[in-house]
Amino acid sequence: MASILVSSRIICWSTYNQNQTPSSFIRRPNFTSESRNSCLCLNSKSKSKSLYPSSTTKAVLSETPYPKIGALSVGPISSSQLLQSVEFAAKTGAEVVMEAVNKPRNISYKGLTDLVTDTDKVSEAAILNVVRKKFPDHLILWEEGGVIGNSSSDYLWCIDPLDGTTNFAHGYPSFAVSVGVLYRGKPAAAAVVEFVGGALCWNTRTFSAVAGGGAFCNGQKIHVSQTDNVERALLVTGFGYEHDDPWATNMNLFKEFTDISRGVRRLGAAAVDMCHVALGIVEAYWEYRLKPWDMAAGALIVEEAGGPVSRMDGGNFTVFDRSLLVSNGALHSKLLERIGPATEELKGKGIDFSLWYKPDDYNTEL
Repeated sequence: MASILVSSRIICWSTYNQNQTPSSFIRRPNFTSESRNSCLCLNSKSKSKSLYPSSTTKAVLSETPYPKIGALSVGPISSSQLLQSVEFAAKTGAEVVMEAVNKPRNISYKGLTDLVTDTDKVSEAAILNVVRKKFPDHLILWEEGGVIGNSSSDYLWCIDPLDGTTNFAHGYPSFAVSVGVLYRGKPAAAAVVEFVGGALCWNTRTFSAVAGGGAFCNGQKIHVSQTDNVERALLVTGFGYEHDDPWATNMNLFKEFTDISRGVRRLGAAAVDMCHVALGIVEAYWEYRLKPWDMAAGALIVEEAGGPVSRMDGGNFTVFDRSLLVSNGALHSKLLERIGPATEELKGKGIDFSLWYKPDDYNTEL
């Protein structure tokens, strides 16, 4: 199995400046969070295109600040040990992906366009082996398999063995291996190994964070950008596989933000998108219908890089939610002025925004 080499040529520049849920284990917990967000006015260029917030959204946007999502404590395991374990698990999965990246893919489908490869499964098995050997009493939630382990554990591992499978299947960056661990429901440590370059020149860079310890890329501390003007911002979003009301709503948001910003990108890997916000090369990322394994690692990395994390309606975020907005902070409320009302409209149409899934008996502080 090929080992992964992190090239010194890959520089962290900011240091210088889905949709089908397995019915067999769905549970929709009946608990909510109060939103605490601030509202700033858009400049005159963008006001003309503003959506009009509902009374609920106006109340959401009037509160401050954005609460921290990271764990207040990482529990009896030391921060350094937990971070080292998360990084090792992610890099172990990434070795599998690197071994396969220039080879033919064996593809199967979970839906009409939602695919999975053998590499997803082999990477997943390698990561599970690492976690279960090191922490046999921990609970694990992963994309391709479900949930296993001790449901009374304070620790929940959220594993995406290959985030951006479609990109991987086509040999198109970006994709990554994402591993996050929660302590009592809140992100405690995270690692994302992003594949960069392309065919015949693949390489990796590793993003990592531990609650309260900052965010890093290849060992160098990173920070979100300081851009405070939407017109100067580069934004990122994502789209699910179902072409329904949330998809159509986000298409409209995509167009609106394209009209007023430097551009909107759709890269196709949520963990990578969030790491790019943390790195300071884009200003914000939002998406509907994400799952815990999509968000657990990336959201913590953004927060530790200095950016806020919220739901798309502006409410308090948990990794069990169904929508996400991360940003550099300076633009968060400005973006919510458009995104929040659109999300409220979807709620009015009966689209489910309740918490997606929390393992039975899992101990949280949410």
